[in-house]
Amino acid sequence: MRHLLVSCVIFTLCINLGISQAPKKSSSSEIYHSLEKLNFLGSALYIAAHPDDENTRLISYLSNNVKAKTAYLSLTRGDGGQNLIGPEIREQLGVLRTQELLGARSKDGGEQFFSRANDFGYSKHPDETLAIWNKKEVLGDVVQIIRQFKPDVIINRFDHKNPGSTHGHHTTSAMLSVEAFDLVNDPKAYPEQLKTTDTWQPQRLFFNTSWWFYGSEEAFDKADKSKLLKLDVGVFYPMLGVSNNEIASLASSQHLCQGFGRISTRGSQDEYIELLKGDMPKNEDIFEGINTTWSRIDGGVAVGKILNKIEENFNFKNPTTHLPELIEAYKLLQKSTDTHWKTIKSEELKNIISAVAGLYLEANADKTNSTPNGEFKVSIEALNRSIADITLKSVRIGTTTLSPNVALKNNAKENLTLDITVPKNTSYTSPYWLMEKGTLGMYTVNDKTLIGKPETPRAFHADFELSINNYSLTITKPVVFHYSEPDKGELYRPFEVLPEASASIKDKVIIFSDGSAKEIPVTIKALTDTITGELELCFSKGWKVSNAKQAFTIDKRGDTKTFMFTVTPPTYEAESSISPLIKINGKELSKELVVISYDHIPTQSVLLPSEAKVVRLDIKKTGKNIGYIAGAGDKIPESLEQIGYSVSTIDPDNINTESLKDFDAIVVGIRAYNVVNQLKFKQHFLLDYVKNGGNLVIQYNTAGRGSLGVDNLSPYTLELSRDRVTDENAIVSILAKKHSVLNTPNKIEAKDFNNWVQERGLYFPNKWGKEFTPILAMADKGETAKEGSILIAPYGKGNYVYTGISFFRELPAGVPGAYKLFANLLSLPKNN
Repeated sequence: MRHLLVSCVIFTLCINLGISQAPKKSSSSEIYHSLEKLNFLGSALYIAAHPDDENTRLISYLSNNVKAKTAYLSLTRGDGGQNLIGPEIREQLGVLRTQELLGARSKDGGEQFFSRANDFGYSKHPDETLAIWNKKEVLGDVVQIIRQFKPDVIINRFDHKNPGSTHGHHTTSAMLSVEAFDLVNDPKAYPEQLKTTDTWQPQRLFFNTSWWFYGSEEAFDKADKSKLLKLDVGVFYPMLGVSNNEIASLASSQHLCQGFGRISTRGSQDEYIELLKGDMPKNEDIFEGINTTWSRIDGGVAVGKILNKIEENFNFKNPTTHLPELIEAYKLLQKSTDTHWKTIKSEELKNIISAVAGLYLEANADKTNSTPNGEFKVSIEALNRSIADITLKSVRIGTTTLSPNVALKNNAKENLTLDITVPKNTSYTSPYWLMEKGTLGMYTVNDKTLIGKPETPRAFHADFELSINNYSLTITKPVVFHYSEPDKGELYRPFEVLPEASASIKDKVIIFSDGSAKEIPVTIKALTDTITGELELCFSKGWKVSNAKQAFTIDKRGDTKTFMFTVTPPTYEAESSISPLIKINGKELSKELVVISYDHIPTQSVLLPSEAKVVRLDIKKTGKNIGYIAGAGDKIPESLEQIGYSVSTIDPDNINTESLKDFDAIVVGIRAYNVVNQLKFKQHFLLDYVKNGGNLVIQYNTAGRGSLGVDNLSPYTLELSRDRVTDENAIVSILAKKHSVLNTPNKIEAKDFNNWVQERGLYFPNKWGKEFTPILAMADKGETAKEGSILIAPYGKGNYVYTGISFFRELPAGVPGAYKLFANLLSLPKNN
């Protein structure tokens, strides 16, 4: 398990069961804060494109100061970005960032939604974005989420009026929001959605603007602000002991894989929102003129009369005294015909009832997971920490019900046990958007009721039927795995349903650099006790596998066994895939279980197709020993080992002349100078290594997000920029046709730039000294050619290479041309 240090806080505004399986334990001030929110019947939806795009200051302000029901719709899950804390990229990165967003919402009090749009990488224009996304489907998702959430107010993070001025995903999110605003109340728009939801009309649409969108603070000061509202989001919450900005900082700091951990801030701070649609509020209240009281709903006046009185006369010393009135308000609320607000406020009210009664209810499984048709035990803990008259009538999990009908006496714990059998048709626990193969731009979700949800609903919950003051009330809790570790203390994990076994191939890309066979290990992990079956390795025509079917038996859950398959490639260059298939009692299992485990998110189990790409190519190289300095995380070392290099990871603290002298080449990982502070003190050793005859290959760094960390990145003039080529199919022109990097030991031709993935490269230098030779030119449609993708300069006896080519994506994806080009970079001849 990878562990991260995260900030601890002494307050909790909201616990989302998808984020923390630990039960919420509210203080009197937190109960009062929840009561204030209960008495506000208004909602706001914030819309943008990615995790980290959201303005946590404004979301927290709306949720905790205005008291509105607030949510963030991120069109994507951030799958196309980089990962500063681990190896997860693409789909797995999207799972990690989903949980980080849920963690942010658990801090700022918001909810979280997503569309089916896939973050395919950086896009320069909405036209490019919508050529890859399915506009009709993504727009439909936005419409459906608005119809379900029913916001009174929508706020866009980005400007829809200036396409091409920022990330294409950003502008597209705003464009779709503006279009959806006019569609959600039209019954002819996406009529199939109206089977499960209703039309709706938000009252106002805003754009969360700032001086940045005007080009400068001076330009913003001079701008017409007649359509702008100014909100001071730096307010202090005495009940919580923190300011809004401190909450916002904690929320944004959940985005650890993007390096967004930051110091909390305090003090007054203005946010501006520009009215796009609807009537202009007469004051600084974005809900001005919108009924947000209990009179908004049928039967709500009587409910509000009770709850507002409780708020006005709240007993902080003994909140239990309000239990009879809260129960009465709940009874009255059930008579309302407004199903939307009744559902929302009933759940909020039940949480407050549970809190003032001091109820502790837990359903703890005896293991982390089970299988379809499997069995597990659940330990029930029920505790009433008040003098209220409460009886536990029954506990139901799935189809199993236990009816103890026992009085919960003050502070006297009741423990029960249920034996649960998992129905054989129970779906596996895995992100629903990854269950079927999608496209480059869209995830496939067959169950349309799941669209918008941040994660897959859990298979098992415990329904606690209680009698509180002689009124029957059911409170639902997730089934969890509750345990402890000596070095961490008390922990909770989600309970999961998984297949009987999973098979995996460690290397997702296997390169055959000649016609020799390779031994490929396939590992089976048992996810239940006593499994017996057959493991088969499936392959394509032209490839050969000896002993392709092997029998196996594994006795204990959690144990693994590894089986070797001899794979022989064809005699010609080719790309294909191999995939293990497990057969157990007539059932075929073809998924690999990937576990994503960090301290700041719940452990995630992801079931992905188990396969590996196999590539037969004719590749030549010189040198053998490669040194690698890790940066923000890439799989370059594993990729180089695939083609026969011996790669040693260099500890930055140990960099010196002696430690570097035996390497034939040294590779610096992506963004190393951004994240490895020691390099500022070690750079002169690396440059001396080049001067003495070594090849140094530095992959891309950024010069905008924080300091580069070193003054002498290059021995010559070299200025980084934000230049990038996002079209992976962009035409590549060869500038230095006679340079050895294009001719030795592998001949690089135009065909070697076919079938690249996600992009050509990023953060190219745009200025460099005459000592450098630019090797390639490339450009996105409608742009001038960028020549800084690979720059090579002789320095002393060696070669200094700076490259923004996205080798960190291409090599793990098994792109043959990228392997040949990288091998040539490592094989540059000395300058004698």
